[in-house]
This record gives sequence, structure tokens and C-alpha cells, in this order.
Amino acid sequence: MPADSVKKTLIVAFGVCIVCSILVSTAAVSLKGIQDENKRLDRIKNILLAGDLLNGDADLRTIYEEKIQPMMIDLSNGKQVPKEEFNEVLNIEDFDITMVAGHPQYGMTIPSEKDTAKINKMPKYTVVYIHKEDNVIKQIILPVYGKGLWSTMYGFVALDTDLKTVRGFTFYDHAETPGLGGEVDNPRWKAIWKGKQIFDEKGDLRIEVIKGTVDTSGSEAQYQIDGLSGATLTARGVNDLVRFWLGDDGYGPFFKRFKEEIYG
Repeated sequence: MPADSVKKTLIVAFGVCIVCSILVSTAAVSLKGIQDENKRLDRIKNILLAGDLLNGDADLRTIYEEKIQPMMIDLSNGKQVPKEEFNEVLNIEDFDITMVAGHPQYGMTIPSEKDTAKINKMPKYTVVYIHKEDNVIKQIILPVYGKGLWSTMYGFVALDTDLKTVRGFTFYDHAETPGLGGEVDNPRWKAIWKGKQIFDEKGDLRIEVIKGTVDTSGSEAQYQIDGLSGATLTARGVNDLVRFWLGDDGYGPFFKRFKEEIYG
């Protein structure tokens, strides 16, 4: 084969690679805005799903803007973060809980003995979503996440204003096995969470995903959720992440402050 033929082949191949890389880069940049908007809409949809606020074909943004008041809080003390402290990382519109958790300034490492959700790091700040109608608080929707069997599972749990009763629960991102751990998406299983109690009368954390089926006649039934058949480790992950975020090391300080400010 003539040397110039090899040279020409390499030049053509190199040129094709350059053109393709330019096209891919251009497409990625041009689509980023659409992708970011789709992510925001998906987050809004799942916030509304957790709060059982989806209404037929009504526009997601319209429902969200009319009924949801997002609020950034400091997880260490439950205080609301003033808008004056917002920046490119800490902002409600584009808040990314995992990115903030890994941020050197706004994230923190969880001591191993407390890391029951197996996430290693958590944000110092997060956004909670207050459902209001006629200026009256109806429920609070909280982001939660933790390890399942194969993936980190991200979801929202909605609580009544008593901060004890579950109003709704949904996952919006995970990679658990379809038909097994993927049953966390099953509407029938998610419906089981509604009305369950997180704390007992003494304020002790009691909610629990059990192995098997709840005995509805038992005294513990109000705190228990059916496990997932064939997906013990995923169910255990759900149990651990929920108990972590609803406990003292998660939203505990926020719950305390909310009760003080609302109920005195």
C-alpha cells in the first residue's frame, strides 16, 4: 500500500473525528437547556405526586406555583436560609441535593456509625416544600435519599402538619431490579405508606419497613409497611433511608423548630 494512501486515510479519519466531536459538543450545549428544564419538571412532578396534588391535565408549573412554597433550610438547626445567602450552589430553582452534599463548603461527611442511609455525605442545607392553600399549611414534602441494593434511591415523603403522619411517598430516581426492588415504584406499595405514623406518643421514631406483610390487627401496624417480596435488601435500604432522614440526624432539628414556630 502506498505511503501517501495511508497518510490520506489517517487525515480523513482524523477530520471525520473532529467534525463528529464538534457536532456532538454543539448538540450537547444546545440541548442542555432542554435537559435542565426536563429535570426541573420531573422534580416538580414528583413533589406533586408525593403530596397527591396532581390534577388531571393541569399544568405542572401552575399547580406547583399555586400550592407549593419551597424553602431552603439549614439542617443543623432547622432555620430558614435567607435569600440574601443564595448563590450558584445554594438556590431553590436549581438545587441539586447530591451536588450540594459533595460540595467542600456546603456538604459534610456523615460519621460511619450514624450513616444508616449509606450515603457517606449529606448537604448542610436542603430545600423542603410547603404545601399551602389559602395561606394555610396543609403538608410538608421532604426530599430523601439513600442506598438500595444496586443504586442510590431518590424520593420525596409528604408529611401532615403534625409531622407524624405520612401523606405520600414516591421515588423518582433509582436503578433497582425491575419486578423486584423496582417495586418501590408500584402505586399499590406506595399507597400503603399513607396514614402511617412516624413517631409514637413519646416522640420516638417508630416507622419501619418490615420483612413480610404487616399484621393489620397488631398494635405496631400503624408504624409498619409491608416489605418487598424478593427484594429484601432494597426494602431494607428504603427503611434505613427513611429512618435516617426523619430522625435526629436528618430533619429532626427542622421538625423541632417547625413545631415551636407553628404550635408554640
